[in-house]
Amino acid sequence: MNGWIRHHGFAISDAFRHLLKTPGNFILNVLVVAIALTLPFAGLTLIENVRPVSEQLAVEPEISVFMEVDASRERATAVGPEIRRIAQEAKHGIKLEFIPREKALTTMKNKTGLDEAITILGNNPLPDAYVVKMAGFQDDGDAKVVTQIAAKLRELDGVEYVQIDSAWVERLAALLQVMRLILAFLAITLGVVVVAVVFNTIRLQVMTQREEIEVSRLVGATDAFICRPFYYTGALLGLIAGGVALIAVAVGLNPLNTAIADFARLYASEFRLGNLDPLWMLTLLGISALLGYLGALLSVSRQLKRLQD
Repeated sequence: MNGWIRHHGFAISDAFRHLLKTPGNFILNVLVVAIALTLPFAGLTLIENVRPVSEQLAVEPEISVFMEVDASRERATAVGPEIRRIAQEAKHGIKLEFIPREKALTTMKNKTGLDEAITILGNNPLPDAYVVKMAGFQDDGDAKVVTQIAAKLRELDGVEYVQIDSAWVERLAALLQVMRLILAFLAITLGVVVVAVVFNTIRLQVMTQREEIEVSRLVGATDAFICRPFYYTGALLGLIAGGVALIAVAVGLNPLNTAIADFARLYASEFRLGNLDPLWMLTLLGISALLGYLGALLSVSRQLKRLQD
């Protein structure tokens, strides 16, 4: 165990020693990798800030069910149990409210001031209606359930029109799903860029230490002993670049929040973008270090094979 710790301690110190020999090149490589990591980090920060807002906005989506104007009251009241049955089959909780046409007419007169115009019409032009309040949904899958329920309600006898009053929430959920897919694509693409940058950096470092590697082999050093410092170099490069990227995103949030605050005040909101929670940050740093390690692993294995040939 002590030998294992001593070997890894030597590898880490050797990695730092080689990095300090060319600090300018190392800083430039860190900046290149950090720029590649900043975009997916920023995208993840945006999605994590918008996601809870979309969940809060989708507390109780509503479906308005309007009966035919000439439908009898008996037919209208009979639709209520059918609505509950459809919701139960979809395994979705609802709150059902029946609005008689007389109540709707009274509410319209009181709120719109069109009582004189409505009186001229003579007959009540409004139908009986139901308001179906759904349990909130958090993703695109739940939103599709609401759409399916609305489609079945349109098929009920005596129903004239069905309106999903919160269809925009479904669009928001779908938009977030698209953003997640775009972010995943960017993360994979830029992850390849990170691996390529580290690959090239380690390749140059192996070439500059070619004679040192050959001497180490002559005195009995194993490939694992030779490769270990390069692995740590790649991991350190990825780790530091990930930290720089997180700092860049945090700094960039300040001017962005200033612009968002002015816009949010128009809607009586205090929404602002916050940093990722510590667990997310540690995860991203770990992924950055892993990408650096992977680039170093691919580069060292290839270069050592060439040196043996």
